[in-house]
Amino acid sequence: MEQSQEARPLIELRNVTRRFRAGAGVAITALDDVSLSIGAGSAIALSGPSGSGKSTLLHLIAALDRPDGGSILVGATDVGRLRGRELDAHRRRVGFVFQRFNLLSALTVVDNVIVPVLPLRTGFDKRRRALELLAGVGLEGREDAMPARLSGGEQQRVAIARALINHPSLVLADEPTGNLDSETGQTIIDLLLELRAREAMTLVVATHDVAVASRCDRVVRIVDGRVRDQIDVLAATDPEGTLARLARPSPR
Repeated sequence: MEQSQEARPLIELRNVTRRFRAGAGVAITALDDVSLSIGAGSAIALSGPSGSGKSTLLHLIAALDRPDGGSILVGATDVGRLRGRELDAHRRRVGFVFQRFNLLSALTVVDNVIVPVLPLRTGFDKRRRALELLAGVGLEGREDAMPARLSGGEQQRVAIARALINHPSLVLADEPTGNLDSETGQTIIDLLLELRAREAMTLVVATHDVAVASRCDRVVRIVDGRVRDQIDVLAATDPEGTLARLARPSPR
């Protein structure tokens, strides 16, 4: 199913740099002059070892952090310049799936899904939307359960439903299978790709798992805060060769 022609960029990063202070006079460069274009409707994997800058990149696109240099365009909006209500509005348009689920232990499953829109006026019934999403991720009948009674895979399904509650056109997933066994992880990536097609959204997944990355349309490999290479999975005619290439270290 070749949805991602990437003719119309949804996200454009132009010479993006992000540094963090690590002590007196010490700075760590998390992203170094990164330029990248992501087409609307595509499924992109950001691949690389821990500390390579994948999570930082997702946080910048979601405007949970700001770049030190360069620009990040989502649609026609430079998200690094957003402030106040415009910043809040952008964050609501982006669904974010965290590696550690980040569910509230004192709330039921359905209430966890509703939390992002709880204080907002919406054009839809919040509880009905949450129940529909839970059914869509295979958790119908578990809406009144507490998170502690769910498996890791079920908790991640709740987190995915929560990310979709406000009808986002863009979903960012940070190591969504990192805390799961390989079989459950494959089920979760299957679900994300299915929802991407059903909800007509753009999906960007940060992962160090070759099996997960190979399911996306394109793999962007990041090393030491820089884009080292990109692999067009859709255009590949040799699936086994593509997997082998993904498993090899990125060129420095």
